[in-house]
Amino acid sequence: MDNGQSWEEVLRSILGEEGASQAIEAMRAAGLDPETMGEAAGVPTDPMQLQAMLAQMRTLFSSPDTGPVNWQLAHDVARQQVHTGGDPIVTAAEDARIRQALQIADLWLDPVTELVAAAPTRRALSRSAWVEETLPVFQDLASPVAEHIVDAISGLLSGEAPPFGDETLGLSMFGDSGGLNAPDLLRKLGSAAFGMQLGGAVAHLASETFGFSDIGVPLGAAGSAAMVPRNVDEFSDGLEVPADQVLQFLALREAAHTRLYGAAPWLRGHVLGIVRNYASEIAIDLPAMEEAFRSIDPTDPEQLRQALGSGIFALEVTQSQRESLENLETVLAVIEGWVECVVTDAALGQIPELPALTEMMRRRRAAGGPAEDAFKTLVGLELRPRRLRDAAAMWTAVTAERGINGRDQLWSHPDLLPNSAALDDPANLGRSDSEFDDALAALLEGGFDDDAPKDD
Repeated sequence: MDNGQSWEEVLRSILGEEGASQAIEAMRAAGLDPETMGEAAGVPTDPMQLQAMLAQMRTLFSSPDTGPVNWQLAHDVARQQVHTGGDPIVTAAEDARIRQALQIADLWLDPVTELVAAAPTRRALSRSAWVEETLPVFQDLASPVAEHIVDAISGLLSGEAPPFGDETLGLSMFGDSGGLNAPDLLRKLGSAAFGMQLGGAVAHLASETFGFSDIGVPLGAAGSAAMVPRNVDEFSDGLEVPADQVLQFLALREAAHTRLYGAAPWLRGHVLGIVRNYASEIAIDLPAMEEAFRSIDPTDPEQLRQALGSGIFALEVTQSQRESLENLETVLAVIEGWVECVVTDAALGQIPELPALTEMMRRRRAAGGPAEDAFKTLVGLELRPRRLRDAAAMWTAVTAERGINGRDQLWSHPDLLPNSAALDDPANLGRSDSEFDDALAALLEGGFDDDAPKDD
């Protein structure tokens, strides 16, 4: 079977016999060679591979409308990539090791923080289990971006903003062939493309992350602490630090994050809300998208997925987005700074290599890595606590001045949360003692006025 015949089979699977014939006739009338099109699109000529591809496409286009993202495809892609990259089953010994490390971490944290939450669940997860646990959060965060991207793809491919000139087959000829009209086809293609993109990004995160919280955003269920032993071991192998110290340090960080989000239940919604607000206003760089789409087959979700990863988010951001980004960076820095502060206090005398591990984690978070890059492909946003050192210094100063209880009271309400001005002046939180006492008294007496300004 040659490429031309393969390409015709692909069109038939999408458009039906009559629609495919019309499309092929239109291609030839425009001087296009179906064989060349099939080769450029990477359509397999092997009958077995072609049938597998056609079966996947029939499933894709016959599935009910899933909105801006084909979540089932995202799930399947993530699981498949994780499996391909290596995902051994968590053994009973590994599970016991992780549970013990997290339990010890909580025991060490008890004397250094007043924050108390319900007893967390502690688990060791395989990479595929991590995907299952976190995908619902990614669905929530990525949907606003996906809506914009799918609309842009539909507009480009339908001819509203055609990037293909006269050299590539447009989709206006698809009509209602095969029971699927052009707008539905385009949205399914866009939904599939973003689903594949999201699935790949989640799989990448699953191969890098240590638990639910190490990129700053809470990805697991409330009160759930977990670690991925495969990732912890691979990370430890690249360090000149004993593996047991690395594990306990990472377990302390996971336990501290879990305790903080559990003791301050408003914090989870606050952080995720900032991310959603930013994502809802994301703009697509149409010229960049057009350029990325010029050399691809618009009916191939895999090629669409690759185009989506080539930098299509607009560089310009709105004032609202800029404020959301500044708020998020500040909140993440404040969270990370508190975690570093209590982990340092808890680990003193327990983990000999604590200074080296702390500095390593600071640099990892500040510079960003594959995990942060993968998250950026999902919501167009960098999750980097750029002022982590300032935040850690602030929390150390606050602990010295107000004690553990006074420090941890700042998590009682979002109006008490340190803002960027506090990071500029860590000695006194950027506010006088009387202002702090007044705010705390207002909280204890029944809350704040609804119209009071908030440092979100």
